[in-house]
Amino acid sequence: MTSPVLLEVKGLKTWFLSKEQPFKAVDGIDFSIQQGETFALLGESGCGKSISALSLLRLNPYPASKIVAGEINLNGLDLLKLSEAEMESVRGRRVAMIFQEPQSSLNPVLTIGQQIGETLRWHFKLSPQEIQQRSLKLLDSVGIPDPIRRLKEYPHQMSGGMKQRVMIAMALAGEPELLIADEPTTALDVTIQAQILDLLKQIQRDTGMAILLITHDLGVAAQMADHIAVMYAGQIVEQADRQSFFANPQHPYAKKLFEALPSEQKRDQRLTVIKGNVPPLNQTFIGCRFADRCDLAWDHCHQHEPSWIATNERGVRCHLYDPTVTASAENLLKPSHASHLSDVVPSQIHALDIRGLKVHFPIRKGILQRQVGQVKAVDGVNLTLHNAETLALVGESGCGKTTVGKGILQLVEVTAGEVRFQGKVLNRLSQRQLKPYRGQLQIIFQDPFSSMNPRMTIEQVIDEAISASKFRKEPAAKTKYIDSLLERVGLRADIRHRYPHEFSGGQRQRICIARALATEPEVIVCDEPTSALDVSVQAQILNLLRDIQHEFGLSFLFITHNIGVVDYLAHRVAVMYLGRIVEQGTRQQVLDAPKHPYTQALLAAVPDLNKQELQVAVRGELPSPANPPAGCHFHQRCQHVMPICHENYPPLTVLENGHQVNCFLYEENEYGSTNTN
Repeated sequence: MTSPVLLEVKGLKTWFLSKEQPFKAVDGIDFSIQQGETFALLGESGCGKSISALSLLRLNPYPASKIVAGEINLNGLDLLKLSEAEMESVRGRRVAMIFQEPQSSLNPVLTIGQQIGETLRWHFKLSPQEIQQRSLKLLDSVGIPDPIRRLKEYPHQMSGGMKQRVMIAMALAGEPELLIADEPTTALDVTIQAQILDLLKQIQRDTGMAILLITHDLGVAAQMADHIAVMYAGQIVEQADRQSFFANPQHPYAKKLFEALPSEQKRDQRLTVIKGNVPPLNQTFIGCRFADRCDLAWDHCHQHEPSWIATNERGVRCHLYDPTVTASAENLLKPSHASHLSDVVPSQIHALDIRGLKVHFPIRKGILQRQVGQVKAVDGVNLTLHNAETLALVGESGCGKTTVGKGILQLVEVTAGEVRFQGKVLNRLSQRQLKPYRGQLQIIFQDPFSSMNPRMTIEQVIDEAISASKFRKEPAAKTKYIDSLLERVGLRADIRHRYPHEFSGGQRQRICIARALATEPEVIVCDEPTSALDVSVQAQILNLLRDIQHEFGLSFLFITHNIGVVDYLAHRVAVMYLGRIVEQGTRQQVLDAPKHPYTQALLAAVPDLNKQELQVAVRGELPSPANPPAGCHFHQRCQHVMPICHENYPPLTVLENGHQVNCFLYEENEYGSTNTN
């Protein structure tokens, strides 16, 4: 039995108006959401997902944009016909929204209690005591511990996961019928993401509210959604129930999204890439909007706009499924073939040897700035990176992964330990002695835009990395070298006179890779280089990194929390928790047979297209590195905790074939065997 329709959207168009052609961000979309269901809107950045959500609440930026056509019916009430005063009784009360970035959505100068109370006062006639009691109940319902203390705190005193929970509490304060969640877990680790998604599901079961989930993560959609709509260039191009969609996506764009996902099964091939970009939406479209990027397109696709073809409670906007269009069955059935790529075989020669690495930051207080403590960001890390190897360093945000990378490159002061490269201990060299090694150790940062000077051209950005003496007498040779670097990363040489803001995120990351290659390095630290990118752009970058490792024999320390990327790219994996490595081994050892309870929880929390039930294997958040717990650092969140875990930090246990783990569950006993209970 189907539930009643709660929200029905018909022919919605939201355009950004200008003196020339309007920018048609949302160009005629239709969908409906039933009471109590989760409806997911999928697509790349720039497809119109977020502006669609804002338009439902009439929060689209005015006067820059305007809803020029359509209907938005909420239980029979057309929201587009309401006055602004009438809309105020709908926003937050009947329809609430969780935004993508909680830090920018919360007021930094108001306490959490004041911000939740503001919502309650607006929608309900409650006394101050009732507001406080309701606020405490809301914080408790979203899993925030010690809610009395948290009500008095400010947003900056909370972690990303806690701030997102506060946003959910504020959204639930009005007891809405529909919750719009715009990429609610994009900036969160997989463990916290699993907790937030599980929380939304639990609230949905308890209250019966509907959820409109906006995401570009197919795994999240698989575990959360009842129905899926795929959006491209301002239009919905496919719509189906979850089971039908994941069993057989129909639109070529949807199929490409699946093919671009990295996984272990694709290690011997290049990832599928969607060529080109989302087309500019300030043009008059004649044919299919995806035609220029589609491998199955033919002349008809470029000359005629496809109709919406509905069959068996699902629909698709594609000529291939239109019985009135004469199309070759071969086109429809033709599988895409990814090119073969053999895996790089690392040598046994050490490119980097890290022993007992510690990076502690002092905590200072008072007028005299006396040291009162330490943040133990990295607290005794041992790692070995071989030539032509990719070592993945995984873990939650705040565990110290990036600080390890910066410590290796001597970008932060090392407190103790050794970073050995080419027989030299880098952290014992002076800045002058270190200079010759700088070019051989490079880094690709997470945010390519902030890592480039916006006032420098691309040529200047790359030129800055090249040794001043290399082309001193040959400026023409330097220009040719820069051109070759740009072409090597898949960019045209004629872009060298342009500036960083003129490029997309994927193109900027390619430029940063070209800059890293300019010094002909032996080791590159890749710090979350694909975390901010869409799945297709991510595929381009991963293909490029595999290519240059094949070509130059480079070694990568790949810092990430994306397990799919690790499965595709890494040879070995090190798992980090609160400043220390807790498990280390080959990719197969760590990902296929994880031993440490934290590694097991991390892998269980990863959204999986084949695992349609959400699993939360670890609760709580990472403790503060300024005050790490006694004993095993993970014991507060561990399901297998024993009395000894509270007292001592577990020693290193070496299992078969060099698989290493720090856990009392595997500690060697007096007979030389290990306890694996």
